[in-house]
Amino acid sequence: MQELDPRKEKILGIIVDTYTRTGEPVGSKLIARLLDGSVSPATIRNDMAALFDLGLLEQPHTSAGRVPSHLGYRVYLDQLMEEEPLTPRQQQEIEALFNLRNPDPEQLLEDAAKALARFTHYAVVSTTLTKPTAAVKRIQLIPADQYTVVILLTATGGIIRSRVVRVGFRLTPKIVEFLQNFANGQLAGRSLNDITDGYVRSMSLSLGEEYSDIFDPILGALYELCRDCCGGQFYRSGTTNLLDYDELRQVANRLFRSIANGDALLGLLDREREGIQVVIGKENPRSEFADSTVIFSTYKIGEDNTGAIGLIGPVRMDYPRLIPHLEYFSKTLGRLLSDTLNEE
Repeated sequence: MQELDPRKEKILGIIVDTYTRTGEPVGSKLIARLLDGSVSPATIRNDMAALFDLGLLEQPHTSAGRVPSHLGYRVYLDQLMEEEPLTPRQQQEIEALFNLRNPDPEQLLEDAAKALARFTHYAVVSTTLTKPTAAVKRIQLIPADQYTVVILLTATGGIIRSRVVRVGFRLTPKIVEFLQNFANGQLAGRSLNDITDGYVRSMSLSLGEEYSDIFDPILGALYELCRDCCGGQFYRSGTTNLLDYDELRQVANRLFRSIANGDALLGLLDREREGIQVVIGKENPRSEFADSTVIFSTYKIGEDNTGAIGLIGPVRMDYPRLIPHLEYFSKTLGRLLSDTLNEE
């Protein structure tokens, strides 16, 4: 794409800012007023026609005004946008969104998603990204009744998973102690990625034919818990906020399903990159996201783990305001999670 001259850059910036604020097409007369009459409407119309030919503007229906294309928003983000730095008061407002009374990592992630959804009025996803080096820390077996046990698995990075298992034998204290010691002896300290189906089968065989069939439901549950841990923790909130935006209503059902599917949504995230990532409209490979933007901010949890929190909303987001807000929010979340895990 050819480089824009300063006047065209200014006109594109005005159209993006105005359309983001009003949701209405922007005409040359309004731009001329915003430029204090320093450029004539005729010259502005010529520049708008050039921006249209470059694919940076679109003309909705028969309106005389123009709106930014998704490519226009990308050029704006990459070349023209000036972020609005957070004031100390705004930083305090973000910190006040967190429920510091509950230090549980899972609850903190869930609360963060809910708080950011209320704050921005967009849909929000909050997740931890499990490192390949994550390992099992400990396994606890807690009897619920004589034939039901709760398996609690804790992994490095503050990952906690639990599952209720019904067995076909009576759970005596000695059996529970034996199984817990056996599971920890085989799994504690081992990388989650190394706990494959084949490895769990070898654990079963090591019990001997007499016991392997009896204990298979518990071994199967342990394997599933390890697989769950590899996927990280995933929370979503504020999905119905998207119904407030006209351009998203027609695709709302498909959009809701994709947001509920953590793998589909996180497929948009480049896990190798740090910081803010913005995927605009048609840049998304999934058609249901073609009229929306996803903004992710990754953050550190201690030395070895990472997480990401993302906003989903219409393409006409207020990027200069939202990006620094999301960046500060994610850093605060990472710091609180790191402090919580250190306390453990």
